[in-house]
Amino acid sequence: MFAIEMSGEPAVAGDRDTVGGRPVLPPDQPWPDCTCGERMVFFFQIDVPAEIPGCGGEHLSVFQCPVHNDAAFGPSRLPERYWETPVGGNTTAFWRILRHRGEDVAAPAADAFLEPRRLVLRDAGPDDEWEFRVGGEPAWAQGEESFTCACGAAMVFLVQIPENFGFPKLPGAPRQPDTFDSNAYGLFLGNMVYLLVCPDRCDTAAAWPVNQN
Repeated sequence: MFAIEMSGEPAVAGDRDTVGGRPVLPPDQPWPDCTCGERMVFFFQIDVPAEIPGCGGEHLSVFQCPVHNDAAFGPSRLPERYWETPVGGNTTAFWRILRHRGEDVAAPAADAFLEPRRLVLRDAGPDDEWEFRVGGEPAWAQGEESFTCACGAAMVFLVQIPENFGFPKLPGAPRQPDTFDSNAYGLFLGNMVYLLVCPDRCDTAAAWPVNQN
């Protein structure tokens, strides 16, 4: 289990553990768009440490629409292509969680909404149970939830993002709708977020964000 800390150092081209900046994506993976047509905000990316069972060595990138800020809800058995289809009462597919291995390249332009910051991964201790982290067991705020990917695999936990975790916005960037902080953007209304992923990697985007508060 590794804690993820946001540093005060600006991210630069070539950095792979960042808030904002340039996402590192497979050569054939475009920057995700919301189904409303808006280009998504690039929230963060990390190289998953090799020690994380099943996901070590992958690169994770997380995006959300700048206009649609909502909680994600869905059935325990997720429908086909749930990452690009509105699910559970949502009117748009407003987020995208991508993970890949192998060849990749940094996007030619940086995100236009968030301050590019370097992220630092370190060994997590007992005091990090409720913090931003990758691996280990989730600290459920409202009880354990489980989901099955459309391919039939039981989703597994990868990353936890604490409640009201603010990703600092660039000066002049628009205020996020329904935000908890006028100087930052948050994921899924600032709920506690648990990123679950398909262990069979049926698709680069086969991941699900569980929201609790």
